[in-house]
Amino acid sequence: MKHFASVFAILFFIAINCSAQENTLKFIDGSTSPSATLQEASWISGSWKGEAFGGITEEIWSPPLGDSMMFSFKLVADNKVVFYELGGIRQVDDTLIFQLKHFGNDFKGWEEKDETIDAKLVKIEENRIYFDQFTFEKINENEINIYVVVEDNGKAEEIKFTYKRD
Repeated sequence: MKHFASVFAILFFIAINCSAQENTLKFIDGSTSPSATLQEASWISGSWKGEAFGGITEEIWSPPLGDSMMFSFKLVADNKVVFYELGGIRQVDDTLIFQLKHFGNDFKGWEEKDETIDAKLVKIEENRIYFDQFTFEKINENEINIYVVVEDNGKAEEIKFTYKRD
């Protein structure tokens, strides 16, 4: 009976964590990213505004050019920049990779000089692009959602960013 209770507790913990992240997928080590082109992600291009973390978020995406789409992000709270992100989606061989770096409001990097946060492509659909723990969702021509798994003190939480075209 004790063994059954332990197994049940583990399965319950896994189920809770899986259901908490229903819009993002994790890249499984050893698997291969699907074939994709930047043209399939081109609907992300544009200037977007939303709200998150108690402030205003702004995200600007360039159209595909030179095997990449570049973006900038900033979070503004109490009329002050909290942090920035710079990065993009790159065409690498026959697939895509999403990469970014964080910067404080003074533009000092959070990651080491030669480090980036890299998210491999997991799956691509007509209105959704799944990178490792990041999902881009097209609602319509003027609205997108971005889902991001954020870890804090060992606890993972899926955050939804709702954007409207600026």
